[in-house]
Amino acid sequence: MNRIVQGDNLTVLQSLAAASVELIYVDPPFNTGKRQSRTQMKTIRDEAGDRVGFGGRRYRTEVLEQQNGGTGYGDRFDDFLGFLRPRLVEAHRILSPTGSLFFHIDYREVHYCKVMLDEIFGRECFQNEIIWAYDYGARATKRWPAKHDNILWYTRDPKRYTFNLNESDRIPYMAPGLVGATKAARGKTPTDVWWHTIVSPTGKEKTGYATQKPLGILERIVRVHSNPGDTVLDFFAGSGTTGAAAARHDRSFLLVDESAAAIAVMEKRLTAYAPRREDMPLPRVKKTEARRSTRAPASRRSRQ
Repeated sequence: MNRIVQGDNLTVLQSLAAASVELIYVDPPFNTGKRQSRTQMKTIRDEAGDRVGFGGRRYRTEVLEQQNGGTGYGDRFDDFLGFLRPRLVEAHRILSPTGSLFFHIDYREVHYCKVMLDEIFGRECFQNEIIWAYDYGARATKRWPAKHDNILWYTRDPKRYTFNLNESDRIPYMAPGLVGATKAARGKTPTDVWWHTIVSPTGKEKTGYATQKPLGILERIVRVHSNPGDTVLDFFAGSGTTGAAAARHDRSFLLVDESAAAIAVMEKRLTAYAPRREDMPLPRVKKTEARRSTRAPASRRSRQ
């Protein structure tokens, strides 16, 4: 059964049975200290405009203000690891004996998160650090531009886990002339460096959700690290890319997010797969606690 749950992900995780999920992918906030949002624009016909469209007609672009309740979120935590740890402890509990966790993060936090995951899963259950490399966006002038994310792969058991490499898509050889025509035509299986463009701002895949991840990345994970009929969980579900990848390959999905904007995007995107919508009550926060820290609820929203 496909499910979309709005609520605090820790509460949802604690309600799930042990060893009940075969694959977990999470893309939590990266603790960048910035507000994450997707800029929205509109074009207006204007002969003095900055863009040229079909037939040579000119248009000007206007940036729309980010509205309250939109798809942006504050990506800052006073205690990032303290926020993540109980959720990942629960993730370890609910993984099946042959299950995998894929934890998506960036260079700012990956070192601290790996040490924490080594403690929770056991260092022997760390299988790979996958580098997702892309080439889009601004170029730094005072340091090498950061154009990659880190995805840490842990398994519930260090030696017994689902890994269907023959189900992976294949990629071109960098030097096809060295391997012969047959191999070059077939391509090769990916390594631990995945070159894949980001979601195009003007492409059909775009949902408008800030920091949406490309479907191709999630499809590779789902196809290789689960089997048809398995349940795939994402408890920072964002735009629902994990659910789309799971459903396209005959897996069930369980998606959790506390953002109403994220839930709306997911319900629209995944309508064809008839997900059941559920609501979990958010934990109560005392007034004194709320005054001390008003940033935490917004920071729990997903990047995906």
